[in-house]
This record gives sequence, structure tokens and C-alpha cells, in this order.
Amino acid sequence: MSVAARRITEAAPEIAGNVVPFRPRADGDDGLDDALLLERCAARDATAFRSLMARHLASVVRTARRITTSHSEAEDVAQETFLKLWNGADGVTVSSAGLGPWLRRVAANLAIDVLRKGKRLDITDEVPEQEAPADQLDELEAADRAGRVEEALARLPERQRIAIGLFHFEELSQREVADTMAISEDALESLLARARRRLRDLLKDDVAELLRDG
Repeated sequence: MSVAARRITEAAPEIAGNVVPFRPRADGDDGLDDALLLERCAARDATAFRSLMARHLASVVRTARRITTSHSEAEDVAQETFLKLWNGADGVTVSSAGLGPWLRRVAANLAIDVLRKGKRLDITDEVPEQEAPADQLDELEAADRAGRVEEALARLPERQRIAIGLFHFEELSQREVADTMAISEDALESLLARARRRLRDLLKDDVAELLRDG
């Protein structure tokens, strides 16, 4: 069990238990799987909740981390996000894309609240060095590029970093990002345009492969 999962179950002892991955339906309809699990979760089925947490926890932590730039703060946000799900499952609607978009929107809003309250921590996690055989050079190149992207994102102004992170990397729609940031879509487009220009300066050739068009 991850640290974030353990903290969630400690905060709500009634859901304690092994967090095991949920096996998707044979037809691969993950959105429907989420809907069925959510229905069971609303009936206070702890096993269903733990399945949802196993499926979505990593992406929720990642979304919060992109905004807060702190893994510790991201885990706090993830804990609050899943507690909101557990306590209010009967009021959540699953989209055709499953529960992920709802969870990421909640996490993004909570993470922005953390920034507004001034709860800021520096990133202290270090990526361990690994040795790899020559046939993994492509993977190492991709990892190196990902590292350069993270460094470039960290150099953006806060609002630009949040906008570009949610839209390009967490794949929320423009409307969802604008609503999350409490700004108009026109203001968001301006933020994204400025962020893209800055990233192009910082990343040069990398950016064409990483950013979808607005």
C-alpha cells in the first residue's frame, strides 16, 4: 500500500483493507466499471471504494503535484479528494471517460486552494540513478526529455504552470481548466499562449512532440 493510500485509510478507518486493483469488464468499458463501483461506493461498500482508489490514486497525486510542486502537499490533496469521494459518492456523476476527470478536477481545485492559502513546500524527492543496457537508449532519451520538461514547467509563472499542466498534461478541457482556475476561457487561452511561447524558448525542439494544439 502506498503512503497516500495508507493515509486515506487511516483518515477513514471504515475503508481500511488491502487496496487491490479492480479487474475491468471483459468488454473493456472502464467508464461503466467506474460507474458500477461508484454505485457500490455510495452504498458504503469499502471494497468498491478501495478498487476506485487503486485505479485512480496515482493520477490524482500526479495532478496535485503538478500544481503544488510538492509531493507531500500532493498526498494531502489526494487524501482530501478521496475522502470527498467516499463521503459524497451519491452526488458524483461519472462521465463517459469514467471517474478520472471528476477526481482530477476536485484535486486541481484543492491544490489551487493550497497555493492560495500559502501552504508551499519545495520538491525534495530525488530520482534514483539507474543503469540500463544499450538497447534502452530510447527509453533513457524519453526520460531525459521528461526531466527537461519538468524543469521547464517549474520555471513558468505559477498561473501559466497550472494552466499548461492541467490542459496539456492532465488533458482537462479548456472549459474545465478555466472553471478550476476561476477565470474566463479567453483568459485561459491567453495564459496558455504565453506559457507555450515560454516553453518553446526553453525546450526548443522538444515542445513540438509534447504539446497538442490549443
